[in-house]
Amino acid sequence: MKLSVVMPVFNEYTTIQKIVRKVLDVELDKELIIVDDRSGDGSWEILVKLARENREIRLFRHERNRGKGAALRTGFGHVQGEVVVIQDADLEYDPGEFLKLLEPIQDGRADVVYGTRFADGSWRLANPIHSVANKFLTAFSNLMTGLDLTDMETCYKMFKADLFEGIELTSDRFNIEPELTAAFARLGARVFEVPIRYAGRSKSAGKKIGFKDGIEAIYSIVKFNLFR
Repeated sequence: MKLSVVMPVFNEYTTIQKIVRKVLDVELDKELIIVDDRSGDGSWEILVKLARENREIRLFRHERNRGKGAALRTGFGHVQGEVVVIQDADLEYDPGEFLKLLEPIQDGRADVVYGTRFADGSWRLANPIHSVANKFLTAFSNLMTGLDLTDMETCYKMFKADLFEGIELTSDRFNIEPELTAAFARLGARVFEVPIRYAGRSKSAGKKIGFKDGIEAIYSIVKFNLFR
């Protein structure tokens, strides 16, 4: 199976080169689709150089900043692989986990695999408030979808590309996470979770999600489960 790695980027100058190298080092048949959401810190210039050096990279750029969800939707529109995975441009998630995520799809047990940071209770987010909020949002999402997830908000969502035939995504920001989850549940997809390593960062270190995004996530869980 060819893996399409979709990476949204916005102002990740300090991490972008390292995370791209880590993705490229994974020994899988893959493509790396990078969508720059109009970075202004030099990330774009680094990406252009990296794309010239490696044919696995397919690079796109928005004319204006539109949000993570919009960047992902752009990237999803260029997928050529049989399986898709989302990869953030920071260093919180380790691409070395791709093989673990791919296994349940390859052996026919799953259509969708989430990488969970909380399955065994050993992982915590950098901000304890984020941990509490994440667990609340996951529980609320489970109530609406009927799924039994431990980490709905995880970046690592891997799924079969043919699921796109039944999904029409609309979210522009971080509410892409509950929208995708609602869509998978609505399709009756087999959703698995596997534990992953996680190195959370604080807001001072570049974390972009905040209180407003949590409120929007609550609204989005209701919207995408009850009114779609």
